Amino acid sequence: MATDGGHSPLEQFEIKPIIGDWVMAEDGSRYLPFHTFTNSSLYMLIAIAGVLIFLSFGMRRGAMVPGRWQSMSELSYEFVANLIKDTIGSEGRKYFPIIFTLFMFVLFANLLGMLPYSFTVTSHIIVTFTLAILVFIGVTILAVAKHGLHFFSYFVPPGSPIAMWPLLIPIEIISYLSRPISLSVRLFANMLAGHTLLKVIAGFIAPLGVFGVLPFALITALTGLEILIAFLQAYVFAILTCLYINDALHLH
Repeated sequence: MATDGGHSPLEQFEIKPIIGDWVMAEDGSRYLPFHTFTNSSLYMLIAIAGVLIFLSFGMRRGAMVPGRWQSMSELSYEFVANLIKDTIGSEGRKYFPIIFTLFMFVLFANLLGMLPYSFTVTSHIIVTFTLAILVFIGVTILAVAKHGLHFFSYFVPPGSPIAMWPLLIPIEIISYLSRPISLSVRLFANMLAGHTLLKVIAGFIAPLGVFGVLPFALITALTGLEILIAFLQAYVFAILTCLYINDALHLH
């Protein structure tokens, strides 16, 4: 749960420069230059470092009888491998590295945001949309490379009468183009709403005095729920990526 002692529940999502500073535009607005190193950049690096440490530490021995850390590392590997096998099939093995990377990054970024006084990078649409648009572009390139012009048959529902094509094709195109939006908004909205709710409820603990035990108990339960949601959102992001790859490989 990211808390910073501010008055607004939304202050925990404020992007702040660490190296560099805000630049004032001619119209009076301010912006962060591209080269500015922010708290969002820092926590993305921490999430990546966390994944590397977790996997390196877990697999450093490679014992026949795995210990706790090795078991967790192997469980993560097997979880994503089985996910790919169930959604894409044997063809999906070559895409394991990118899907595993996305899953672990989103998972660690979500869990990192649960720590007190931390920052949740996945609560910003710019981060989640960047991940989603990279998946979208990659899947589209894969589909075109594999099927060529036949890729455009994806927008024609099989078995539909030709007379309905002028209506159905635009709907299919809009549905396809909305993929990065739905993929990014789902993750961003869940993280934003959950952390905002925790911050709001936490604000009632001190003012209520002895009765603050009630919101404290509620926030404890909600924290457990948020940890579960952090995992579920990483799972949803990974499985939708698998489904998009499967569509690219097999079209209809």
